[in-house]
Amino acid sequence: MLEAKKVVSKVGVAAFLALTIVAMASVVYASGGGEQGSLSTEKLWDLLYRVLNFTGLAIILVWALKKPVANGLSSRRQAIKEQFEELDAQKSEAEQKYKEYEAKLATIDAEVNRIIEAAVAQGESEKQKIIDDAARAANDIRRQAEMAVVHELAEAKRNLREDIAEQAAKMAEELIGANLQESDQVKLVNNYLDKVGALQ
Repeated sequence: MLEAKKVVSKVGVAAFLALTIVAMASVVYASGGGEQGSLSTEKLWDLLYRVLNFTGLAIILVWALKKPVANGLSSRRQAIKEQFEELDAQKSEAEQKYKEYEAKLATIDAEVNRIIEAAVAQGESEKQKIIDDAARAANDIRRQAEMAVVHELAEAKRNLREDIAEQAAKMAEELIGANLQESDQVKLVNNYLDKVGALQ
């Protein structure tokens, strides 16, 4: 409202200056028309009438336009003030976002390094797990192979013993058949019968 009063007072001063200029121009005009350089009564009344008309018109215009001009200027001032406040708010918001993004950019390197370290650690863990699983599988295969070798060796020994026993029995039978006399056979049968009789 104070700003509007300043504007109205400036308009009043401008109107007063305009009146003064018109009055001076009228005086010059009125004085230039006479033959002896003096103002006639008619010209003075005409000048007075014109000055009063202009002054009245200026006063009416100032009085009539004072409120709308003041209101218009006040609303314009308020709109400008609101625009400045909105711009300040937008500036503050932009600065806040800038600071947030700057902070995010500052921490993004650390975040990337953390993700890379986590991936490397997970990769090392998976690698160790794969190595451990492979070692266990290799141990299982070795144990199974050893067991198969032991089993095959035992089977081979048993087969070998059976073969040797059969061969020995055949050889013994052949040797006995070749070297055994009838008297030896009788002796063997008697010995066998004696042993069987003793057992009973």
